[in-house]
Amino acid sequence: MAKTYLGIDVGHDMLKLALVRGGVVKKTAAVPMPLNLLREGHVTSTEALGELIAKTIRENRIRAGNGAVILSGDVCYLRTVAMPRMNAEQLAYNIPYEFSDYITGELKSYIFDYAVVPPLPVSAEGAVPEDAEAPAGDENGENRMQLLLSAVPSAVIDDWRAVMRKAGLKLAKAAPAECAYLALIRDYERRTGERDAEHCILDLGFRAIRMYMFRGPRHIATRVLDIGLSSLNDIIAEQKGVDRQLAHTYLLTDFENVQSAPYCRAAYDSISVELMRALNFYRFSNPDSSVNECWLGGGGAEIMPLRDSIRDTLDIDVRIADELVRTDAELVDGFDYIQAIGIGMD
Repeated sequence: MAKTYLGIDVGHDMLKLALVRGGVVKKTAAVPMPLNLLREGHVTSTEALGELIAKTIRENRIRAGNGAVILSGDVCYLRTVAMPRMNAEQLAYNIPYEFSDYITGELKSYIFDYAVVPPLPVSAEGAVPEDAEAPAGDENGENRMQLLLSAVPSAVIDDWRAVMRKAGLKLAKAAPAECAYLALIRDYERRTGERDAEHCILDLGFRAIRMYMFRGPRHIATRVLDIGLSSLNDIIAEQKGVDRQLAHTYLLTDFENVQSAPYCRAAYDSISVELMRALNFYRFSNPDSSVNECWLGGGGAEIMPLRDSIRDTLDIDVRIADELVRTDAELVDGFDYIQAIGIGMD
């Protein structure tokens, strides 16, 4: 029997829920987020956030028992490494040491997890993630296995368990956005018959834009560009003589056609040029790259002039992330739910 999960994505502006059964979206819901309820990836009030999720579930008549949560990149470390073949007990012992150069503080205060990554095709050997060893073999000639590793502070998971209890859910899954996108890509490749293609996903967020690069069901790289929608708020606030919070409302509601104003269009072009530079750097770092398409997600994908600027600037096919999703429901602005949907998949 197909499992059902309620995918939960807590963004800067919106709380997004996606009920997913057997990889198919059954229902979605979104409500505005109170300010500072999630700060730099940390829940500031487990009770308030739990109550908000519970209220949203009730008002949208969602029936779910298992919650699946997107963890912020601010609190979660992710690495792809090659390790000698070993059993689960040996992995549990050795994986924490793979983060010893990344984590400050005691390793015992973190929770670690892993997923086995399928080997790259021979023709794609150049696409090994930048921080991973090539899995050719160790000094004894043994084959290595490639793993996607994650580490998150135990306190973060404890907070999310408290949030889920308050919301009437069980915390069944918690993982960063990369894992949600991998689930979507695996499902997409099964449906389309496409195998081991390169995938670029652009999350146009409030504080930053994240460029996620995959080759088939393998995470290759994540680039974080500090040029999110907040930079547009500053421009609108200056031009309109209002504070940044009101400027953000102007942007989201397209008040007085502000999204199409010349000063915003100039900002879109600057963002698009930075994305092109990040894409070119990825190609330089991965000479075998043949990426020819990308999907847009996140709140910024709602801004049509920004979409158009990205399409005009990037030399690849720019699509909307809704295409990655299977749904039985009427899914409006599916690109904004993409992470909640992905984390809710089996």
